[in-house]
Order: sequence, then structure tokens, then C-alpha cells
Amino acid sequence: MMSPNGSVPPIYVPPGYAPQVIEDNGVRRVVVVPQAPEFHPGGHTVIHRSPHPPLPGFIPVPTMMPPPPRHMYSPVTGAGDMATQYMPQYQSSQVYGDVDAHSTHGRSNFRDERSSKTYERLQKKLKDRQGTQKDKMSSPPSSPQKCPSPINEHNGVIKGQNASGLSSGSAKNKSGKGKGGAQIDTEIEEKDEETKAFEALLSNIIKPMASDIQARTVVLTWSPPSSFINGETDEITVPDLYGYEILISSTGKDGKYKSIYAGEETSVTLNDLKPATDYHAKVQAEYNSIKGTPSEAESFTTLSCEPDIPNPPRIANRTKNSLTLQWKAPSDNGSKIQSFILEWDEGKGNGEFCQCYVGLQKQFKITKLSPAMGCKFRLSAKNDYGTSGFSEEVLYYTSGCAPSMPASPILTKAGVTWLSLQWSKPSGTPSDEGISYILEMEEETSKRMWLLWQPRKAGFLLQVLEGGVPQSQAEADTGGLEIGGETSGYGFKPKYDGEDLAYTVKNLRRSTRYKFKVIAYNSEGKSNPSDVVEFTTCPDKPGVPVKPSVKGKIHSHSFKITWDPPKDSGGAPISKYVVEMAEGPNGNKWDMIYSGATREHLCDRLNPGYFYRLRVYCISDGGQSAVSESLLVQTPAVPPGPCLPPRVQGRPKAKEIQLRWGPPLIDGGSPISCYGVEMSPVEKDEPREIYQGSDVECTVSNLLPGKTYSFRLRAANKMGFGPFSEKCDITTAPGPPGQCKVPQVTCRSATCAQVPVSNGTDVTEYRLEWGGVEGSMQICYCGPGLSYEIKGLSPATSYYCRVQALSVVGAGPFSEVIACVTPPSVPAVVTCLQEISDDDIEDSHYSPSTCLAISWEKPCDHGSEILAYSIDFGDKQPLTVGKITSYIIDNLQPDTTYRIRIQALNSLGAGPFSHTIKLKTKPLPPDPPRLECVAFSHQNLKLKWGEGTPKTLSTDSVQYHLQMEDKNGRFVSLYRGPCHTYKVQRLNESTSYKFCIQACNEAGEGPLSQEYSFTTPKSVPAALKAPKIEKVNDHICEITWECLQPMKGDPVIYNLQVMVGKDSEFKQIYKGSDSSFRYSNLQLNCEYRFRVCAIRQCQDPVGHQDLVGPYSTTVLFISQRTEPPASTSRDTVESMRTRRALSDEQCAAVILVLFAFFSILIAFIIQYFVIK
Repeated sequence: MMSPNGSVPPIYVPPGYAPQVIEDNGVRRVVVVPQAPEFHPGGHTVIHRSPHPPLPGFIPVPTMMPPPPRHMYSPVTGAGDMATQYMPQYQSSQVYGDVDAHSTHGRSNFRDERSSKTYERLQKKLKDRQGTQKDKMSSPPSSPQKCPSPINEHNGVIKGQNASGLSSGSAKNKSGKGKGGAQIDTEIEEKDEETKAFEALLSNIIKPMASDIQARTVVLTWSPPSSFINGETDEITVPDLYGYEILISSTGKDGKYKSIYAGEETSVTLNDLKPATDYHAKVQAEYNSIKGTPSEAESFTTLSCEPDIPNPPRIANRTKNSLTLQWKAPSDNGSKIQSFILEWDEGKGNGEFCQCYVGLQKQFKITKLSPAMGCKFRLSAKNDYGTSGFSEEVLYYTSGCAPSMPASPILTKAGVTWLSLQWSKPSGTPSDEGISYILEMEEETSKRMWLLWQPRKAGFLLQVLEGGVPQSQAEADTGGLEIGGETSGYGFKPKYDGEDLAYTVKNLRRSTRYKFKVIAYNSEGKSNPSDVVEFTTCPDKPGVPVKPSVKGKIHSHSFKITWDPPKDSGGAPISKYVVEMAEGPNGNKWDMIYSGATREHLCDRLNPGYFYRLRVYCISDGGQSAVSESLLVQTPAVPPGPCLPPRVQGRPKAKEIQLRWGPPLIDGGSPISCYGVEMSPVEKDEPREIYQGSDVECTVSNLLPGKTYSFRLRAANKMGFGPFSEKCDITTAPGPPGQCKVPQVTCRSATCAQVPVSNGTDVTEYRLEWGGVEGSMQICYCGPGLSYEIKGLSPATSYYCRVQALSVVGAGPFSEVIACVTPPSVPAVVTCLQEISDDDIEDSHYSPSTCLAISWEKPCDHGSEILAYSIDFGDKQPLTVGKITSYIIDNLQPDTTYRIRIQALNSLGAGPFSHTIKLKTKPLPPDPPRLECVAFSHQNLKLKWGEGTPKTLSTDSVQYHLQMEDKNGRFVSLYRGPCHTYKVQRLNESTSYKFCIQACNEAGEGPLSQEYSFTTPKSVPAALKAPKIEKVNDHICEITWECLQPMKGDPVIYNLQVMVGKDSEFKQIYKGSDSSFRYSNLQLNCEYRFRVCAIRQCQDPVGHQDLVGPYSTTVLFISQRTEPPASTSRDTVESMRTRRALSDEQCAAVILVLFAFFSILIAFIIQYFVIK
């Protein structure tokens, strides 16, 4: 049958036959073949399970059947994939779709020979059309859900969960929407045949068997996949070991399955199942990552059991005397719950429980309890199978009183603008009781005002700053005054109200103290506030310092910078400043050059003409500030340094020399712009400039042959010429003469030799080389002479010499070398003659006043051993010592200068004297001066000694050491210095003190003087306060004054004096020990002035003596007639007396206060009305 439009009409086939749809070049063909046992596209036989039920042989006509559904026209996947969806509806007739269901395990009738040949022919045709495919055994197989192996399908739609147990995902992929059966057939053909055979083998597994079913466990067993299909064995190799996966579902046979086991065992015990629950289990085989189709589902139901453990009861309501509990029912596990059992410990807390309720209700109220009583509860449930376990124990409290006072909050962490606080529950609070907390805060209780003034052209700018301290270091340095005192704050304000035990207070001021307290409350009321605690916020990091500036003049190697503090100190004083410097106008390598508290620094050891960048930052307790703006400074340039001497380029010619040089090592901070070269003959020091320019080479011409010239070089920049270099001697080339004869050497003395020289013809000069080593001789003579006397030689030394003749053409060869030895001589001059310091001398008999210690170095002996040294130190006979290098000259005069020199002696005589040194002996220590007391009082003594001004410079050679005897009889030091006076203070009156003194100079400390004893006198009484005057009547007044205590046993009396009217002198009116006196005979309208003094009556053994103290302040009193009434007159007298009692100091204080008040008022007026 052929269908050009692609649709497949209903096909009715007789029993025992089945159609197969094949697509060829866009045309679908349906081939009707006899019904045969099911087989796979790979040609392998399929295991036969069980025969179909007998099919009726009656074939109904089409009019007897209802129209088939549209699913019927969907293409099938292969031979034998006929569905059984409509089979129960047509028991009396048989059509194509009425074939019994076949599982993926290959249930079918016996396959005959004709069907096998037909299938092989169709398979070959499909391979020819698609081409040879690559072997895919190594590629991973597709999942069993997408595997196109034959399944039991009803016209393309799966009927629920089929017998093979495919998951819902497999059924979704098998739906007959969108793609035709030809595409599925193509995928079947593309699979590797051996992989398909393994899938078929793994799918031939029976369902697992359930045994030992309990309430929460079950044992599942199964058998490996069978390789027998309808009595035949598959051709593939059967593995010895498989992998298995158990799939289980509790939502029905068609529900979702999940994997609960994967392994190689054929038996497993499943745990943690739900009691009284229907389960469906499948097994799926796997080998080498190839999975078969899951088996059929095995159904089983777990047994019922006692209920699950219920959740703990929760509290629904509480009062002071009752608790109401509620709970939820747990799972009954297949048997209805009969009752709930609630137990409690009766509030005893001993762990023993008893029943308080049994029933089906889910709440219960316990009454007759005590306030704040804690009770533990637990709950269990009961059904026909038993009683569940008890729930967790819970502790609930009845309502009580208000919470107790909580502990003070503690600081967990502090910031610049915030404080993190934490507190704990009040002691004895039930764990389940809901308690809320109020955190209250009070700002710092004291505020201060900072009065800041700044100079202006017309006066001072007055500013008032709050907070107690200036906000910046600049404000503090400008000048100010702290005024005001403590003022009350705003009190405690709530900052937090909640149940948390921690809170962070934000938006605070930096470096400020705050007070905190916590209040706990519940439904019963509030607790007492906790103890107040104080915490302080952290200071902030300071602001950026002002850009540094140069102070003074910039030098080539140094300059000084200064800077101002930041405007904002961050609330903490600046501890130090750090200055960083970088070289170059754009340098970024910053090095720290200063760290300290001062605000200026000297930058030294700099290079001239260099650019330097400087910046500064500051550090305080709040942290480190940002760096300031950088300051760019350039040091001035200087003239360049000396150059290296010029060098000859090439060989010197007879009349011309080529010179070359390099730049100086130090350019002075500016590029080199010019060079100058000067030349002078060796025998004449008359330099002249021969070149000036920017080149580094020049040619010097017009020179004489065979003559030596000296050259020196200097460089210049924009600052001028630098110093000259060292001289460089260069000789022009002469003509070479012939070789000279060997010179004859005659030694005249140990240091002089004469060398006659033979000459040839046309010789202009001779060159004599002389040296102590044969291969290292130097030129010692050049000239036309035939002899030369060499001086300054070393005695007993071998010398070598040779001679060379020169002409205008050049130099001839050297003569042969001749050797000579100078005779020995007296020793050389002694060098390094010096004085030995006193600290380096260990001789106990050494005295710097009578001894001098000298040392020297051993000189050269000139071929004869040194035997002794002769020391000459003045008019005396020279002193001869042995072979030593140091000596102490004793028995000298103190404070005397000596000229000392030394010479060495050997067997040939005495060598020359060394240089002369001047040494002076130290003077003898001075004698102690006489000590005397020049001034004294009851608390101090002024002592004087010696002759000199009171203020003597500290550079005086003589120092004085004054000592005083203490309570223990030992003398302690009072003064050490060059002065001749000293004032001893804080002494006791009428006490004797012992003193001694000694003088010191560079020679040492002199002897102590004799003991001197001085005694302090007794003190006079102190000045009394002004006396008080009280009017008794018109002619009598009473004068009172303060009373003094006896002074160290001496009684004190008083002397009262008065000056009447216009008298110029005071008169004594009373002398005695009383502290009051009534003065009579007053005259009306007359002025009286009173004063009083204290007198100390000393009771000395020698005799009686009175010490009069200073008089008190004078008090003025004017007598007036008393006017009635008496009370008014007395008040007038009292007010007059009070007004008259004001002293001069009080009047001055009043005037000063008024002046300060008016000054501040005028400053405010200027600020607000003039400046603004």
C-alpha cells in the first residue's frame, strides 16, 4: 500500500499479521507481515515471555466498528509495537490495534522463517540508503528514557504506566506529536547493534519481590537479567556482574519514582519507610554505563504502628495562677489516635513526671499555680498499636512581677560616631518570659566655652567655640581662653526600645563621653534602671595639613620648610608630623625625612640645581591624615667641580700635542657650557690660556721639541668657572741620540751621590733615571750637564741608575744599569711626638701638676740599630732613656710650660731632633676659701666666700663645692659651681647649721675647709587683719582683732594705736594679750584711725626680747550723734562700718571686675555692629 500524502489510513489485518511503516524517498509504505515473535532492529532474537490470550477468528466489517481515534493513525515504531488500548472494547472483533500488550522484554509469538527473511531484506535496503555507519560501541549509549527500543504503546500514546514500568519522562518522549514514525525508525537504525543487544538483555529483568514487610522496613530481592528468550540464548557475551538501581514511589503506581539504592547486590533492606503506606518498587539493571528499561512495579503496603512522637506543647495563655497549653496531633501511622497523654513535674524540677491530662482534646488548662512558677511538660499520643514516645521537655512559667534591675550595659565596640552596646537579661528571669528593654542615653554633663581671639587690623576678632576644646590645632595655637563651667545636660533620653540584647547607637559626636542605662519591662511593669556607665566615642583622623612653605633663603645644599597644622584635629591632639620628599619635578618615590612634633624642618644634604617635592601628613590618636599638597622647590646651581687632568691623545709630536678630556664629575646642577685649558713650562710658573670653548679636545702647537709643559683644565656652567684640575706634565718628542756609556757613581755621603755622564756628539740634554728598584726607576735629572748631584737619599740603601741622551731628533737608548749602596748614617727624625692624656696613664704615682707623659714612634735606624733616645725639655741637661717609645718626665714645676723635643741615638751618633711640642703642667689644687654669712632671716641664710662678683661665668677655672651637715651628721652637697655666694632656703628658725667648702680646678679637688656654724634668728609675728570697730554709744566704741597662737612657746601680746583727727602720728592706747579694747572719750564728728600689731615675747636664757610684727591695715572710724529710733541708728552705724571696712585690695578687685565687664561688652558691640 502506498500513500502519497503522508497519512496512513486505517488498516485492518487478519489475526496473526502485523503492519510495518517504512519511509522511502518521502513516500511511506506499510508492509503487512505475519505476526512473529518480537525482535529488535539489530536482528537479535527476543526472549519470549508468555503466549497471548487466544484471539477470536471473527473479523468484523468496518461498518460494525466505531470510527477509530486519531491516535490510531500515528506510525508505530516497529514490528510488534502494537498497543492494546482498544482491545477491551472489541472482544468480539479483531483489528490491527487489537493485539495484546507486549512489554519491552520481548513477549511475542514464535518468529517464523518468512518474517525473518522479510525483515533482513528491509534492513539491508535501509542500510544501502543511509550508507555505512561508523562503529559506535565506544560512544556512550543513550538513556533508557530516550531509547527507541520496542515498548508497549497504543497507537503512539502510552496507557498510563505500562507493564514495563517506564517513567513519565519516557512517556513524554514517546508521544506521537510533531514527528513521524520514520524519524524514530531512523534513530533505531543509527544505534549500534551490540549496544541495542545489551539494552535488550538488561531490560529482560523481572520485578523485585517484597518480603519481611514491617512498619518502617522491607526486604527486596531480585534476579539478574535472563539471557534466554523463548528457549534460545542470545549471541552476546553475558557479564558476570551487574549494577542495579532500586526505584520506589509512594504516590501510586503512576507516580514519581526516586532512586534509593544503587549497587551490585541482589537483595536490599529499605529503611525509614512510612507506616501504613502503599509503595511501588522497580529494579533497573546497568552494565558499563548502559542502562536497561526498569522492570514492572512490585506493590506492597507497610504495616501500621504506634503514632509518631508529637511536637512539644506550646503555651497559649498564662496568668499568675494558670497555664493554658495547646498542641498538634502527630501522624497516626495507620491507626486513629485514641488519646493524648500530657505529663508535668508539678513545678518541683526533680525530673519526675505525672499525668495531668488524658483525652482527645488538643489543649488543657492547669490551674492553682503560684506566680512566677516554672513547670516542665511533655506530650505523647496513643492508638491501637501502642503509645508513642514523649516529646521534648519544655519549661513554662506563670506570670510574675516586674523584672529585676538589669546589669549595666557593656561596650563591645566603639567608633567615631557610634557605640555598640550589649546587656544581659535580669537575674532570675524565666527563659520564656517576654522582656523588652529601654536603652537611655545622656550626653556629656559638662560643657565649656572656648574664647578665641584673632588679631585684625582694627582690633581683635572674638569667637566663642563650644565643646570644651578648640576643634583644630590652628585655633588652639592662635590664642584663647577657656571660660564657663559645668552646665546641666538634657537628661536621659531613650535610644532603643525592643527585645534585643544589643544595640548600636549612631549619629554621635566624636571623642565625646556619653552616659547609658538600661531599663527592663514586661506586662507587669518596669524594673529599676541599671547603674549608669560612661563610654567615649573614638576620635576621628585629623584633616589634611596646610601645604608646606619655604622659610628663609633656599641654599644650594639645604633649605628650611614650615607648615601649619590642619584645620580639623579630629578631636585629638596631633602627636607628630611626617615629612616626605621625592626627587624630580614628577618624582613619585617618596622617602620620609622627618618625623616629630615641631612644625618646621631643615632639609640638608641636597644636590644643587635639583627639583624636590615635599609633602606632609600628621598622626593623632584618631589615625593618620591624608597627605597635603606637594611643594616643589629647586635648589640654586653652583659652579662645577674640578675636572680630571687632560690626557694626551696619540703620541706627542716634536712641536704639537693633541689633548682630550672629559666632563667633571659634578656639574653643579647646570649643564657644562664651556671649558678652559691653561699651559705653562715646567721651569716657569707662568700659565696662559690656550683654549676656551665647548669641545672636549684641542690641539696645542708651536711647542719646543723635547720640552716638558704643564696643562690644567677647568669647566664652566651658567654660574661661572669651577676650580682648575691637577697639572698634567707632557713632554714633546725630541730626536733620538746614541747610547751613553755607563755612568760612574761616587757616594759623597749617606744621602748624596754624584753621577758623571759621558755624552756623544750633538746631544742637547741628558736624562738620568734613578730608583731603589731596578725595574722601577724614575727620571731625576734632565739637562745638558755631564754630572748631577742627587740628594735626599736614604742611608744604607741600594740604588740603581741609568742615563739617556736626547737631541732635537729624539731620545737615544738607555745606558746599562749600575747599582750602588749608600753607607749607614745616624737615625732619622723621630715622628709623632705627642702627649699622653691623663685618662690613659695607669701609674699611681703620676701627678699632672709635677709630671708630663709623652710618646713617639720609632724612626728609621738608617742601617745602624737605635741604642737610646735623648729628651730635651728645657734648660736642664737632656734626659737619655733606653729603647722605649713612651716616658713620664717627673719632678717638674706646677703650672709651668715646657718645650720638649727628642732625638734617636745609634752607634754612628745622634739623629736630628724632632719637632718641638709645648706642654704645661697643671697647677696645684686650690685651698678652701673663708666662708661667712652676709645675710640671714628666720628661714634662709646667704653665704659668701672668696673674692669675686656674685655672677661669675661658668667658664671660670676654679669651682666651689659647698656642703651642709644633715640630721645624721653627714655633709651633703648644696652647691657646685663658680659663684661666690649661695642662699640656703627653707630653714627652721632659731636653729644652728654647720657648713664646709672646698675649691676645685683642673688639677683636682682641694681640701675641705673647717666647719662653720651659723644660726637662724626667730621669726616675727605675721601681720594681722584690719581690726573691727563697733560703736557702743556716742562716746565709746569697741575695737576687736584676730587672736594669734603662741609661737613655739613664746607668748604673743598686741599693741593698739590710734591717730585722732589731723594728727600725724599714731599713739599707743593699749598693749596686752587681749583681743579687744573699749576706747572712750570719743568726740562727735571726729575721725579716728586705728591699727594693731602683734608682739612676740621671746623667753631667751640670755634675756627678755620683744619681736614686733608689722601693723595691720588702718581702719577709719567717724563718731556721729545717734539719732532715734535706736534700731535705725544702729543699722546706719552698722552699714557705715561695713562700708568703711572695705580695704584697698577689695576696691581694686571691684574696679578690675567692672573693667573686664565693660571690655567684653565693647568687644561684642564691635563684633556685631561694626565688623558685621
